[in-house]
Amino acid sequence: MDMKQETMKIIDQRRLAPYIYELSLRGELVKEMTIPGQFLHIRVPRADLLLRRPISVSSIDKENSICRIIYRIEGEGTRIFSELKKGDDLDILGPLGNGFDLSHLKKDDEVFIVGGGIGIPPLYELSKQLKKIGVKPIHFLGFSSKKVMYYEEEFKRLGDTSISTDDGSYGMQGNVEILLKSTSKKPKAVFACGANGLLKTIEKLYLAHPNVQLSLESRMACGIGACYACVCHQPADETGTTSVKVCNEGPIFKVGEVVL
Repeated sequence: MDMKQETMKIIDQRRLAPYIYELSLRGELVKEMTIPGQFLHIRVPRADLLLRRPISVSSIDKENSICRIIYRIEGEGTRIFSELKKGDDLDILGPLGNGFDLSHLKKDDEVFIVGGGIGIPPLYELSKQLKKIGVKPIHFLGFSSKKVMYYEEEFKRLGDTSISTDDGSYGMQGNVEILLKSTSKKPKAVFACGANGLLKTIEKLYLAHPNVQLSLESRMACGIGACYACVCHQPADETGTTSVKVCNEGPIFKVGEVVL
């Protein structure tokens, strides 16, 4: 699918939790968004901030030409995003990346969807699309504490949802590994997105599984594979000189394909 650029209109912005916001955008670009797990490269509306910010698509509403993104304030660029209002414009490039592959799944398959913190948003559109084709998503979501939780009810409407918090303020205490070890279910596929520690946990638990897909988080510059700012290495390369680019060869990789 061709990457496109558009000035999209903000139709809503709401705060979900401290420093975490949901931004709703309307534009023709939504017609290009079909694969869960892809991301948008967004220009910060300030002249001195030259690099775009990559943010994954959390939900797609083609009927109304609306997409939503969820982001956390991490620096000056995302702080500026948080101050934007309904009616403001954003320069968007996308959709970018390869997205999750659902082609090997069939009706009534059970799959695990594992997310942590700000890695959770792209998993919502994934779960929606799985549900649409009759696959049963089972969610395992980890947060640092109850106060930064979001989208619990949204995920529960799509399937079984278990939650852990690092400080034990909600759900089980600990990270998502404790949730995964508490189930005896055998998933047909595992999809995960989150910090490196979470992805390493999935790799440890499911390395031999035939269908495990990891969404990598990475700092990016160009977002289209030209600048090599977001490379990661492959385990088969003993020299450490062969790498893949998260932006255009990812952000989704099969477990074991890259060094985490």
